[in-house]
Amino acid sequence: MENRVRELREKNGLTQEQLASRVGVSRQTIISIETGRYNPSLVLAYKLAKNFGRSIEEVFIFSEPEGGEQGE
Repeated sequence: MENRVRELREKNGLTQEQLASRVGVSRQTIISIETGRYNPSLVLAYKLAKNFGRSIEEVFIFSEPEGGEQGE
C-alpha cells in the first residue's frame, strides 16, 4: 500500500518525531510507514489522516494485489 505520510508531514512542517508524538507511536514506526515497510492499523491510519485533516483514502492509496481480489 502506498501512502502520502511523508509528503503531508513535510507539507505541515512536522518532523518524524513530532508526528509520532501526535499520534502516539515511535519515530521508527513513522519511518517504517513512510518507507512502505509497515502498514498501520486502521486506528493508526485514522489518527494519521485526522492529524492532516484528510480522509484515510487521501493519505493511504490501496491497490489490489496482482491476480485480483483474494477469495474470488
